[in-house]
Amino acid sequence: MGYGAVASLAPMEEPGTGRVLLEDIELFEEEQLWEDDGSEDHAGWFCVSTDPFPCPAAGCDFVAEFMTAAHLVLVWEERDDPNLLRHAERAKQVGRNPRVVEYQPSFGPSASYYAWEAAGRPVHGVRGR
Repeated sequence: MGYGAVASLAPMEEPGTGRVLLEDIELFEEEQLWEDDGSEDHAGWFCVSTDPFPCPAAGCDFVAEFMTAAHLVLVWEERDDPNLLRHAERAKQVGRNPRVVEYQPSFGPSASYYAWEAAGRPVHGVRGR
């Protein structure tokens, strides 16, 4: 046995016809999208505009036109923020035609990149471990 392994000689009930043995299942409540605390107006901050791309979550019909997380436009205070530039470069590498633009509330709900990062980088349709 490996480190910390435990062996058991107790008999296990074998699954029978018409029965299912479920082990280690985890039930989830309906997914709630993460939201920034909303206390800050991000008008005049900067975001990355991209060619439209669909949300990767199964069954979701949201189409993003900006770098988003949980359907929120990610924003940075400074146009030359290293993380903004890194994300824009990544979008360029995958062919999304990124452009750094000044965020306007008409673009949709926003979240500070650093608030999103501090929240554990929640992403719609991807379960955290």
